[in-house]
Amino acid sequence: MKRGTPVLCGLLLTAAPVVLPAQENPTLRRAQEAYDELDFAGAITYARRALQERLSRGDRVIAYELLGYTYGALDSARQAVEAFRELIYLDPDREPDVERVSPRITSLYASALGQVLVVRRVSVDSASFVAGQGSVPVRFAVSRASRAVTRVVGEGLDLVIDSQLVAGASQVNWQALTEGGDPVPPGIYQVVVTAVEGRNEFAVPVEVTVRHGSVDTVPHLTSLPGYTEQPEFETPPRNWRPFGIALLSTGLAAGAAIALEHGDLESGERHELGGVSAAVLITGLVMSLKKPDPRPVPANILYNQLLREQLAQRNAEIASQNADRRRQVMLTIVPSGGAGP
Repeated sequence: MKRGTPVLCGLLLTAAPVVLPAQENPTLRRAQEAYDELDFAGAITYARRALQERLSRGDRVIAYELLGYTYGALDSARQAVEAFRELIYLDPDREPDVERVSPRITSLYASALGQVLVVRRVSVDSASFVAGQGSVPVRFAVSRASRAVTRVVGEGLDLVIDSQLVAGASQVNWQALTEGGDPVPPGIYQVVVTAVEGRNEFAVPVEVTVRHGSVDTVPHLTSLPGYTEQPEFETPPRNWRPFGIALLSTGLAAGAAIALEHGDLESGERHELGGVSAAVLITGLVMSLKKPDPRPVPANILYNQLLREQLAQRNAEIASQNADRRRQVMLTIVPSGGAGP
């Protein structure tokens, strides 16, 4: 069994990726075991033999990744780049962990990436918005400068939503509207980003689900925020003037009665004078204790009238807006595997 030199072993240990997932194919498992034992020749032999068998897409990715790492550890740059190119075509988003592999491996991978045209890191956000009033971002990156065409396919539609020259990462916004401006029907769609360079092209689809919902209406107002109606009537304060006059009159009458006590008035006349004084006192007291009648406040009446007119106008506007909202559609867009916004 062929072994690597100590220096080469050290390179492989620093270049080794995270432990690869379990393989379904037994030949590929033997290639992985040979790689773990630093048997580079065996790892290459079994990995290439496995690629000649019927492998799942995931196992083919692992096989080419294993070849890329092994050739990189053996410093076979051309063969490592070739293996990484096949890996990138199969899974553009799979790349070495820069924190766990040597710069040599990442450099070889970057070299392979620069030689191919692929679309990477395609993602569609979860979003919810009123049709015609929002959009959902579609993000992606291309490995080389090229024309990126973004399409939406599904439910009988095939819409081109963007076409632009892109170098690196980019973003387009999808309003989820048909060519006629109506919301797309609910259902499952494929958002397809295609990179085109001459005769070469590479496409990546992302599945999304579009749902329809109703738009919430706005409740009517019972008052204007920040404004309060004022009382339209007020009760004036009690007026003690009648009682004061009554006391004055009573005092005058009492003084007159005392002054005339020894005068010519007879007893009956003096009693009559005292009765009149008492009546005046009681009348003044009753007039003073009586609650005054409420009286209107013109300024407050006008103020309240203006408030009611403004409230009625605002509620009329809300009613019109709600009528429009009942005709609108709330769109919810969720990528596959997403729980929604």
